[in-house]
Amino acid sequence: RIFSFLDVVTLCRCAQVSRAWNVLALDGSNWQRIDLFDFQRDIEGRVVENISKRCGGFLRKLSLRGCQGVGDNALRTFAQNCRNIEVLNLNGCTKITDATCTSLSKFCSKLRHLDLASCTSITNLSLKALSEGCPLLEQLNISWCDQVTKDGLQALVRGCGGLRALFLKGCTQLEDEALKYIGAHCPELVTLNLQTCLQITDDGLITICRGCHKLQSLCASGCCNITDAILNALGQNCPRLRILEVARCSQLTDVGFTTLARNCHELEKMDLEECVQITDSTLIQLSIHCPRLQVLSLSHCELITDDGIRHLGNGACAHDRLEVIELDNCPLITDASLEHLKSCHSLERIELYDCQQITRAGIKRLRTHWGGIKVHAYFAPGGAPPSVGGSRQGGCRCCIIL
Repeated sequence: RIFSFLDVVTLCRCAQVSRAWNVLALDGSNWQRIDLFDFQRDIEGRVVENISKRCGGFLRKLSLRGCQGVGDNALRTFAQNCRNIEVLNLNGCTKITDATCTSLSKFCSKLRHLDLASCTSITNLSLKALSEGCPLLEQLNISWCDQVTKDGLQALVRGCGGLRALFLKGCTQLEDEALKYIGAHCPELVTLNLQTCLQITDDGLITICRGCHKLQSLCASGCCNITDAILNALGQNCPRLRILEVARCSQLTDVGFTTLARNCHELEKMDLEECVQITDSTLIQLSIHCPRLQVLSLSHCELITDDGIRHLGNGACAHDRLEVIELDNCPLITDASLEHLKSCHSLERIELYDCQQITRAGIKRLRTHWGGIKVHAYFAPGGAPPSVGGSRQGGCRCCIIL
């Protein structure tokens, strides 16, 4: 029982003390959760095979994240021996192919969480296999598996209707039709990541909103074709939304964010970087209707002014919620905004890179007000703010962290 509380390294050390301790330390019941990320460069297939033989049915959770020496053969042996596995992380195991998912489908019916991010040889065949053999699957990460298409997603959701989290970042072949399958078959979905799925439009995401009312986290950053119709659909159908990331979605406007803020009062994190059309009006709505807001990125939102920050500083989230605000490349922001943010008592970090009207004196006053806050900013040599139009890439800049 004592040994069951020890980590992998300590167990291995204990196993060298004596024969009696070796038996106890290497007992399979002590190896229910294993994370080999710290040893990824040394992990080869035979290590995984030996672990599977030692642990057998006791193993519930295994992370091989970044273990590029592990391939299909080792994971087939693993699947045969560890049939009670529930959580498996193969992120960055670039040698594996569809054969691994076939093995998991055949032997690991209790699998709930599977991470295959950056396993670029994975195709639709893997998703079809998981659909047939892993009906309890709740979380799947196939980010950067760019061979996956709508056919694979269709097969997956028909057999794994209990999916709660789906990470599809960088799956560039996915179209709206794939999202329509998700919306029709995954009513329990809570988290969806579609970052840089460039072919996605309003049609697909609206289907998600209408079919997945429990949605709490949506990342559509880089999906440059979406419009305010998405924000309206989220506001009308997903009142539990907590996280919204729509960076580089330049067609979104104040009109859409107004509808969103008035209906999604549980918002905690919003990434609006490069949503270049939004103005202070969006900040006014957020300050009134979103009292739980903790992290807000407005970088490159060049129409934001001190007045919008003033409303935010006086808003419901200001006193004890707002922790991070990013205002990089907001050229209309001045030291007055820093004064308005003094009312945000939980604020931990402010990003002000290339805010040409922010001065050292303004930051110093804020620093005097709060000793622990981190302010990240760029200034030209000699202490003057950078010239208008400056950037981190162009010319000489000195970064200060106060």
